[in-house]
Amino acid sequence: MPDRLPLGRPEASEVLHAEPPRGGEHPSPPPGRGSGGGGNSAGSVLAFDFGLKRIGVAIGTQLGAGRLGSARALTTIAGEAAEARFAAIAALIAEWQPVLLLVGRPLNDDGTAHEMTARCERFANQLRGRFRLSVEEVDERFSSTEADSNLRERGLSWQQRKTQVDAEAALIILQSWFELHADGHANAHSPA
Repeated sequence: MPDRLPLGRPEASEVLHAEPPRGGEHPSPPPGRGSGGGGNSAGSVLAFDFGLKRIGVAIGTQLGAGRLGSARALTTIAGEAAEARFAAIAALIAEWQPVLLLVGRPLNDDGTAHEMTARCERFANQLRGRFRLSVEEVDERFSSTEADSNLRERGLSWQQRKTQVDAEAALIILQSWFELHADGHANAHSPA
């Protein structure tokens, strides 16, 4: 969402990590990189909820053609310095070897673009250029609101929600992409 205002100003290189999965294992072993066309390839998928102060990240395993094996909120990359953000993303890509990257594309309620839409599209283009992976943009209307509501339902305080809401929003973006593809729809925006 465009108006995220953190209560404190995080350091540029600070990365907040979500809880590791039980047993310290990944949802699946990191597979090798796909050859592009990640929408139909089996393997890991990283989803990003881009914000000016923080980027939420979620990880999922695609079993093929939109079939989700597992997904979870992964981490939040905090800070405004672009190089520190991309260094953290590079480390995640090296660890997880995704076949596809997803970026939430914020829109107004009526589906029109706004200022953050262009910023997220630029972020998606930077991911394509830097990492040479398939990147798709996914409608993320209300993902941060839904994420905060989910965390509130789990009984988290506002301080706990603040550190986890972006990664939870990325998880919602990831799950919505899998739902769209499982239903045979192609509503994700992937510029040529």
